[in-house]
Amino acid sequence: MIRLLAVIERDIKKFRRNPVVVVMGLVMPIIYLVIIGNSFQGKLKNLPIAVVNHDAGTYAARIMENLRAVEAGKRTLTLIRLNDQKAAVAGVREGIYKAALIVPPDFTKKAVLKRQPEVGLFIDNTDSVSLETIRNTVNGAIMSISGEYISIKEKPGEVYLRDINLYSMVDYYQSLVPGVVIMAIFLGTMTAGVFNLVMDKFLGIDESYLLTPLSRTEIVSGLVISGLAITTVLAFTVFTISMLITGIPLAEGIEQGTSIFIIIVLTTLALLSMMFVFLGRATHPRIVGIFSGFLNVIFFFPSGAVYPVESFPGWLRAFAGINPEAYAVHAMKSVLFKGAGLQAIAGDIIFLFVFTNIMMGIAIMSFKRTL
Repeated sequence: MIRLLAVIERDIKKFRRNPVVVVMGLVMPIIYLVIIGNSFQGKLKNLPIAVVNHDAGTYAARIMENLRAVEAGKRTLTLIRLNDQKAAVAGVREGIYKAALIVPPDFTKKAVLKRQPEVGLFIDNTDSVSLETIRNTVNGAIMSISGEYISIKEKPGEVYLRDINLYSMVDYYQSLVPGVVIMAIFLGTMTAGVFNLVMDKFLGIDESYLLTPLSRTEIVSGLVISGLAITTVLAFTVFTISMLITGIPLAEGIEQGTSIFIIIVLTTLALLSMMFVFLGRATHPRIVGIFSGFLNVIFFFPSGAVYPVESFPGWLRAFAGINPEAYAVHAMKSVLFKGAGLQAIAGDIIFLFVFTNIMMGIAIMSFKRTL
């Protein structure tokens, strides 16, 4: 235990002597938040929508035909037909669907009698990127069931969409905060942990480890734990600044803060151990620099931090299924924007825990304790 603490203390002291790295770890994610939050655009595809049609009439059939045309043409939506309204809404709350469209049994009857027919659209409004696309697409399908223009004002005989937001409004700027925190964690893992070992090899002082009775487990664990301490502080600092900039409240207090802490710690451990697997035998810091840009692209952008995972091509969605950052982003969005507790994000936490243990095992086995 004493030897492990010695490794941790040495690594943290080395990090503190390099203030430029500390500043960049804090500033870069915030710059990303400001720039990307005001410039990103994109077309959405394959957004999963649960549809519960209780009406067998003509007008309801026209809505379904219009939605199927959108699904087959622009492929903006992916329709999932369900029979249970509660299951559809629950699926939206659990993140399975982006929205649930409910057509009541008297829709056609009211449309024929011109008695304000309406359908319900339950939207996961925490995903601000998908929100307006879904609302406009579904509204367009409803408006086009007749050839007449339907005005904004509600009048007898008109068909209109009544959408229900399940959560408090979240704008695109705020929706980037989970991704910014994950980016801060990534930068922290690239400037701590295994990076210090690579620098020691480059400077020729890694032999100090070899002259001690430290085992491979103690060296790897010590560097990972020191990286955890450093990166957690950086991530929480970025998280706090981002919350102040975007104005997101911590509505659930201590419970919500605890969930965020657990997500940050598990994500940090997962990425630190993964970096050891990739870079544990690197001998030059230039290799770390090359890998950092490469790994940031392939792990961050397919995480769902800036674009819905559902709109990815099939092969990229498959990669997101094993991407630890995707689980971290999903968990943090659920906690921040939906008020979800630990039980709701249990799947994400379990994946990060298992992933960390697998990566740590590989890192220890592959670590070379020789010149």
